[in-house]
Amino acid sequence: MIRNTYALIDENILRDNIKEIKSKYPDYKYYFGVVKNNAYHHGMHVVNALIDGGINYLCVSSLEEALAIRKYNKDISILVLELINLDYINLAIDNNITITIDSLEYAKNIKINKKIKVHIAIDSGMNRIGINNKKELNDTYKLLISNKNILLEGIYSHFATSGVRDVYYDSQVNKFKDITSDIDLNKIPIVHIGRSLSLVQHDKLDFCNGIRLGIIMYGFAQSSTIDNSLRGKLRIKKREYLQKKYNISKTYLTNDLKLKTAFKLYTSVMSVRKVKINDVVGYNTYKVLEDGYILTLPIGYADGVTKDYKYVYINSKRYEIVSDCMDMIMVFSKDKIKINTKVEIFGDNISVRDVCNRLHINAYHLFNLISDRVLRLHIYNDNEEEILY
Repeated sequence: MIRNTYALIDENILRDNIKEIKSKYPDYKYYFGVVKNNAYHHGMHVVNALIDGGINYLCVSSLEEALAIRKYNKDISILVLELINLDYINLAIDNNITITIDSLEYAKNIKINKKIKVHIAIDSGMNRIGINNKKELNDTYKLLISNKNILLEGIYSHFATSGVRDVYYDSQVNKFKDITSDIDLNKIPIVHIGRSLSLVQHDKLDFCNGIRLGIIMYGFAQSSTIDNSLRGKLRIKKREYLQKKYNISKTYLTNDLKLKTAFKLYTSVMSVRKVKINDVVGYNTYKVLEDGYILTLPIGYADGVTKDYKYVYINSKRYEIVSDCMDMIMVFSKDKIKINTKVEIFGDNISVRDVCNRLHINAYHLFNLISDRVLRLHIYNDNEEEILY
């Protein structure tokens, strides 16, 4: 480890998270692991740990991401959720990659002499991709099943809202049912329209046998904290009123999933310099408030870490970040700290949720902020492997 700045990815935790999820929600046949954007920046190296936990299908954003998985696993089924450029369809076929069909026109343009698996995307209200009317679906379905080289393996959609305080979830379910009403869904091997949030907040839809697991795999149970304050009780009353007014289906705010985050971020003390009161530090000309030491750490906003993180942990104590730049942050300490001392950006003492609250973002955004120039140290069972993606 040259720079000594790294993300520690504990794949044992990811494996155990999947086992926990499946034990609490055991009624699906297909558990899709969403590993787009380099497995939410955990690194594609994690896919085998997810499979060991019970994931039996993977989802990615692009054909490029699917091919990246093949470096680690040659056999697991992979669904590309975006449309691929059909000029490269043979690349998908040769690597056993399933593609998405989102229109009759796209289906007509598939010209192959080898077999490929496909899933049809239904636009039930997200207005992103997918077929949004019954006639086009019927025509697409007939075209696909008439082609001996095309295996129509699945059909799916995606929810735009949680449906806890709005009727849109139910509207999308009903629209999906309407669009597919002329088709016998029992003849399609996999039907999946749920995601992490709908898994824990809604009852299982009886026509679905697949569920897509995204952020929940990485340690976020999607469980809301019950607020017993007056304001919190008023929100509950409002939710109950809206549910009754709009006949919203039964929802759940809490669950008993016991999940952990597997992503921790560390660096080390690179430089220690003594400073006096009113000395200036960094580009933002922070003025030192008392005599002490400035600790310079080899991590900066090019890595996704800024002074907005507020503080770090060193030797189980909190230290304030006072300045940042592209490749370094500066921390104030009253005491002299040894060079190469380990520094926690987030981990056992500073949780991912803590950082998200300070940055006013969610975990999706935080993981994506940590750039690929930060080395990933993967731990699985008793093995360690350093990877620079």
